[in-house]
Formats: sequence, structure tokens, C-alpha cells
Amino acid sequence: MALEVRSGLPADAAALLDAVVAIGSDLDLHSVLRRITETSCALTGARYGFLAILNDDGEVLDFVTHGMSDHVAMAIARLPEAVGLLGLITRSPRPVRLRDLSAHPTSAGFPRNHPQMTTFLGVQVRVRGQVFGNLYLTEKQGGVEFTEADETLVEALAGAAGYVVDNARAYALSEVRRKWLLASNAVTERLQSTDDVDDVLDLVVRGAREASGGLQAALVLPAGGSRPVVVATDGETTTSLAERLSPLIADVDALLPRDPIVVRRFETHGTVVLTPMRVKLAERAVLVIWLPSGRGALEPGTQEMLSSYSDQASLAFDRAEAVADRETLVLTADRERIARDLHDVVIQRIFATGLQLQGLRRRIRDEEVSARIDTAVIDLDTTIRDIRSTIFELQQRGGASLRGDLIAMVKEYAPILGYRPALRTSGAVDNLISEEYAHHLLSVLREGLSNVARHAAASACEVRVDADVDGVVLTVADDGVGMPLDRVESGLSNARTRAEKLGGSLTLEPNQPRGTRLRWQVRYEA
Repeated sequence: MALEVRSGLPADAAALLDAVVAIGSDLDLHSVLRRITETSCALTGARYGFLAILNDDGEVLDFVTHGMSDHVAMAIARLPEAVGLLGLITRSPRPVRLRDLSAHPTSAGFPRNHPQMTTFLGVQVRVRGQVFGNLYLTEKQGGVEFTEADETLVEALAGAAGYVVDNARAYALSEVRRKWLLASNAVTERLQSTDDVDDVLDLVVRGAREASGGLQAALVLPAGGSRPVVVATDGETTTSLAERLSPLIADVDALLPRDPIVVRRFETHGTVVLTPMRVKLAERAVLVIWLPSGRGALEPGTQEMLSSYSDQASLAFDRAEAVADRETLVLTADRERIARDLHDVVIQRIFATGLQLQGLRRRIRDEEVSARIDTAVIDLDTTIRDIRSTIFELQQRGGASLRGDLIAMVKEYAPILGYRPALRTSGAVDNLISEEYAHHLLSVLREGLSNVARHAAASACEVRVDADVDGVVLTVADDGVGMPLDRVESGLSNARTRAEKLGGSLTLEPNQPRGTRLRWQVRYEA
């Protein structure tokens, strides 16, 4: 970067003044770190610069580079800061200046594919008296070694940078807190105003990505060594989500609700943060965030806010499970009540009526009337047997329901699709849809989901079942590649036949903004 030389000042002093003004002109912490690195290289004529931000354990928390590729920067970031020449800077209060860094006794060599570097200048960056990070400069232009003047300039710049970094950190922390609070409040408000948990989970993932500054975020369920099942996702990148999740399978499977946040760094996918959900009732889940290339892990304060925020997602999971359990309990209690009433009230009254008719028959001499009474008693006995069979079925079915079958089928297809389709229902599907119609509906749904898995190449799918007193409508919509022009209907032909036999129809149409929408509609017989 070009530095302006101020008149009336020595060239070095003017350059340093301009450099301090430059690094102090931005409040974004990452931008400030980048300016420090670029300015240090410009002041000293260094070809390469690397500024590493360290945590209390000497691990690289974040880093910025100048003059080197991303894969070289990541290789340096993975080196332990407590050993070798890089660790020497952390322990040394004075700058380290070398003619040939490879000849230094503490040099541990270069990572693979690292460019050749000879001259070296390393300086601590301190904030409030504590080591905040280390600045490394190499390869001074012209092939000469760094001078004492270079050392003085960079040391003075590092001292001034400490104050700028402190201000930027305070501003960044306040902004991060504001973003996480806004995201948490949005989740809380949505939880209080809706029963649609899928929408809440989408909001949780979107809020986590935006507040953390991530490129992509996903909420996933462990799949025991297979690719994790994606429950919700937000953000887009050039790399597919399946490819990004592939190296994280073991981490997702191993994370437990009470485990700390896990950070992984990859050359191809950058830094990834995994946060376990602290669920108590629902399935174990993990929130995964991919950070932009060139960024290290989240700062400790940000990690605490992310951990707190993940509790909102856990609340959504547990709330969904609690609602489902409550519906099951209500249905079971209702069946038990009906069965009890049928046994204790209805059957006893019918039985008493039969006894009265049998007693009345003995007093009647008319054979035709007696025969009719006998027939009525037989019919009452048959009715009692039918009611007892119904009671037995109610007790055996327990919490079984069409909605439960729909949920089970959506879960069944989640590992096949790589994500869980969203399920939404309207109307009393368990009461309005008879067993015959439910059987056809489930068969068509299976065919629809199978088609999405085989042909759609979709990343999301929504299943809707709308029931009323007149009929039922099943919709399966995806965001895939759309309908091929030369498609051959096989399973869909069966689904169409089912609809026509029930006086309904099946249509396939483009989904908006992309994909396919299957609509299966039938009317109840009058």
C-alpha cells in the first residue's frame, strides 16, 4: 500500500504516522488486523506478512495474511504457537530479527508447499499489557535483511496497533452482542406466536449464520456413521452441503448435548464451528456454522453467546417433542375414555334392554311378535359383540394416528434425501380422513417422496396435507431441477389411478421459484 510522506517530518516518522492513521480508520476488527499486516509489509518492504491472534492456550484464534495463498496461511495457522520459532515470538518481549530464519536453532522448518523464506522479523502485538497476537514479516525486498530501523518502526506500529485493536474489539463485541440478542429475541417471539416448529428451526439457523458472520449454517441430526440428516439450513456456497458435511460425520456423531463447542479447520472448507443442542426431550442435534475463508474460530465471548443462542434451538426441538407427546397423550386419553364409556354405559344399557325384551317375550302369546322380539335380542347381542371389538381396537391402537404415520414416513425418508422434509397439516386429519382414504394418501406420499429422492436433486421438500369435511389434498413440493420433458410415469400412474378411483385427480406442475409440485386431491363420497 502507498504511504503519504508528510512534509516537515523525517520519512520514517511520516510513514509511521500515516500508518497509524490508516489502521485507526476502521472499527471492524478483522479489517483492522488486515490493515496492520499490510501496513507493516509496506513500511518494511516485506513480501509476506502473517498476523496470528492467539487464545490463552497459545492456539491461533484468528489470523490475517498478506502476500500468501489461503492453503499456505491455513498450514501456518495449524502450527502450534508454543514451539519453534513462532513460539519464540510469543515468549520474547523483544522483536526477533533474523538474516536466515532456517538457520535459527529453534526453527522447525516449513509446512508442505510453503514458499521459500529467508529474512525474518517477528513482533508481539500487546493489548492492555497482554499478548494479543504475533506479527511475522518475511522476505524483505531486494534480498536484504530487515534493518534496525524496520524493527523500530514495526515495534512502534505494534504498540499503537494495540490501542486500535482494543477499540475495535470493544466495538466488535458490542455489535456481536447486539446481533445475538436480536436473533435470540426473534426466536423467542416466534416460539410464542406459532405452532409451526419447522419455521422456528429455519429462523434459528438463519439467525446463527447472520450473527456469526458465517457463509452457511445447518441444523443436523447424527446418522450413526452416515451423512447427517439436515433439518434446516441457511446460506449458499459453491460447494454442496453434502460435500461440506462429509468430513464432519465423526464430529457430529460424537457430540453430546453437554459437550463444549468444537472448532475444525480445513484447507478446502475453512473453519467450521459445531455446537451441540442441549435437548432434553428431542433427538440429539448439532448446529454447524461454516465461517468465511481466512477466519479463525469465534472469540470466547462470541462462543458463549453462540452456546446461549443454541439453547433457543434446543427449546424449539423440545417444544416440538412436547407438543407431539401432548397430542399423543390427549388422543390416548380420549380413546381410553371412549372405550370406558362404551363398556360401562352403552354395553350395560343394551344388555339391560335385551334382558327386558326377553322377559317381555314370556308374556306374549302372539308368535309373530315373539319372533320379532327374538330377532331384536339377537341384533342387540351382535351389537354388543361389535362394540366389544371396537373397544379392543381402541385399546390396541393407543396413540396411533394418521398424523403419526405421516411423521414416521417423513422421518423414514430423511436419510435417503439427506434432509428432513417439512410437514404441515391443516384440519383434523385424524378425524376427517377415513382409514381407506388414509391408506391411499400414504401410498401416494411414499411415491411422491421416492420421486423426489430419485429425480429431483433437491435440497428441500415440503409435504402438506389439507383436510376438511369435503375431501383431502396432498401436496409434495421440492426445489429440485424440475420435471423432465421426456419423463415416463410408472409409480405416478398408480397414484393417478388411486385418485381417479376415488373421484379425484393428480397434477404435476412447476414449483416456484424452482422444482416440482405434486398435488393429489380427492373428494369424499356423498
